[in-house]
Amino acid sequence: MSDDAHYQATEDAHTGPIKNPKQLLLAVFFSFIAPILIIVGLVSYVTSANHPSGEVQGSGMALYGVTKEARDRELAERLKKVGSIEIRDANRPLATGEAVFKAQCVACHGAPGIPGAPHLNDAAAWGPRIGQGYATLLEHALKGKGAMPPQGGGDFEDVEIGRAVVYLANAGGAKFPVPDRPAAAGAQAAAGAPEAAASNAAEAPASAPAKP
Repeated sequence: MSDDAHYQATEDAHTGPIKNPKQLLLAVFFSFIAPILIIVGLVSYVTSANHPSGEVQGSGMALYGVTKEARDRELAERLKKVGSIEIRDANRPLATGEAVFKAQCVACHGAPGIPGAPHLNDAAAWGPRIGQGYATLLEHALKGKGAMPPQGGGDFEDVEIGRAVVYLANAGGAKFPVPDRPAAAGAQAAAGAPEAAASNAAEAPASAPAKP
């Protein structure tokens, strides 16, 4: 009996835990198929978490913290700026140079401003620039120069940007006159034309009567 028991123990040690085809199928299932199912389930869970339901996706899905409604509003505002025409009142009072400076130029040319930009009341920095003349300074302001972006085409007319240039330059020692709208100057000239014509007619001598 001892030999039989020893033989049975030795046989069990060599055969292992799988003793029939059913156990073999279960071992194959848990070794290969079960991990695949777990991986598929995890992938499905992750992708479903990143893609909400149709109603949520259409109304409030956020991309990088920005909702779809916010993106649509921003896009509409950009299209509105590109596709619309702003009509300004040509007779509205022009903004002063100081007002334009405070609204658009103070960040760079005020105190403390940025390095390299001529600051308000800095005569040493403005001296060489004033020597270039008002027309050159205005062109630099409207079209941009160096690190300064173009200032024209924004909320202010070009002549108002020119007034800001004059305000800054005069504070640095220049004596530039304050610019005005060309139309205003033309209107003043047109208004003075009839008076000049009448004055010339009054001063002209009477023509001699024609001989018979």
